[in-house]
Amino acid sequence: MAAKAMKRLAGDFEQRHPGTTVDIVDVGYDNAYDKITVGLRGGTGLPDVLTVEGSYMPRYIGNFPAGFYDLTSLGARYGGDFDRAAWRTVTGPGGRLYALPWDIGPCALYYRTDHFRAAGVDPRSLRTWDDYVEAGIRIKKATGHKMLIQDHTDAGILPMLLQQQGQSYFEGGRVAVDTAAAVRALTLMKTLSDEGLVAYEKGWDGLVTGTKEGKVATTPTAAWWTGTLSSDMPELKGKFGVVPLPGFTADGIRTSNIGGSTLCVPAQSKNPRLAWAFIEFLLTGKANQISMLEHEGLFPAYLPALDDPYLSERQDYFGGQRTLTVFARLARNIPPVENNKDDAKASDIMTSAVTGVMLHGRDPRRTLASAAGQLARATGRRRVK
Repeated sequence: MAAKAMKRLAGDFEQRHPGTTVDIVDVGYDNAYDKITVGLRGGTGLPDVLTVEGSYMPRYIGNFPAGFYDLTSLGARYGGDFDRAAWRTVTGPGGRLYALPWDIGPCALYYRTDHFRAAGVDPRSLRTWDDYVEAGIRIKKATGHKMLIQDHTDAGILPMLLQQQGQSYFEGGRVAVDTAAAVRALTLMKTLSDEGLVAYEKGWDGLVTGTKEGKVATTPTAAWWTGTLSSDMPELKGKFGVVPLPGFTADGIRTSNIGGSTLCVPAQSKNPRLAWAFIEFLLTGKANQISMLEHEGLFPAYLPALDDPYLSERQDYFGGQRTLTVFARLARNIPPVENNKDDAKASDIMTSAVTGVMLHGRDPRRTLASAAGQLARATGRRRVK
């Protein structure tokens, strides 16, 4: 969808910059990061503008600090116009700017209106995760449906739950996978599994198919899921609603972030100023941002766009609910968290930890303590005390 949006808007940029040709190449997700890594390592072969997922950008900044054009003097003035969590992913040491945020994935709770109705559960009553577990037990008893789908080959909702509490796998450069917040998150996941509220499905296809078949009553995920529902499950129109995520406390943060992307300029670019002009054109105006939300479903990281009347329109697929308004309100409260070059190592270790707890009944606190030790040894980092 990102490439489609660029291609659609490139003509306007070319008209504003006579003699300029914008060539958009979609190399596919599976190949993209191999090509980017090889290009950064070799210092050649990359285009003038790159799309990089927000969570991946800190990894590249950390591993290839000289691989990107420093955009600080050109774009730092836009800092207050972008989601704080997304802005953190594009800034490096000393607050240097290496990219602009494009889209984000503010999280909320999608729910099946028919499953909730059959169990007599009001989705607005799910203010805390304890409320969510209690509702899940009622819904399963009344309807037989579980509460959420989890892929047993990854860490599931753990990163989302951590960010909701204002942290990631690292804090201040130190390993933070056995903090009180991490124990709370993994204990919740174990409870959901122990209560039989988790349907285990593999990968994206498993999530889509399981949702389409009505195996679960909720999906805690990002704004971009609305596009998947409406395009892949048109027959379920009118059977979904959206409310904020439950919080860990009644007055806690009720959102997080999954996904999103950035645009950056490789240091090897032969046209860095023109490349920046293209990024600025795409991302720093309401008109283009709303256009990309409407046509490609890219939820803006650019905060001024969230006030556009388009986000207040009723969505037919969701029974007339103003779902984009829910996400716009939540997007302003996404907690910024730390990502760095060792995220990949952390993800592998934490996937094993989650599997051990949810599928094999291990103790969350002991498992996380062990995972913290593994991660500290693997990265040479100290642990948060």
